[in-house]
Amino acid sequence: MRAYTKYLEWFGVGTAIAYSLLVASNTGSEFLGFSLLLISAVAIGLWAWSGRHKGILLLQFFYAAAGLIGMFRWF
Repeated sequence: MRAYTKYLEWFGVGTAIAYSLLVASNTGSEFLGFSLLLISAVAIGLWAWSGRHKGILLLQFFYAAAGLIGMFRWF
């Protein structure tokens, strides 16, 4: 189970970095960026839930909502 949670953690970090760069680049890739934000929030949320990191889990709910709002606005 440890390797699985480590994968979730770093996959979430990688997708969040990609999201940040895509949105900041202002190249019209915002929908893809917000999709990556949602994917990142789910991955890190699962990691936080498995490790009982309640504060990070709460933060991921906000990020997931922001990803959905961003996707809706840019669609």
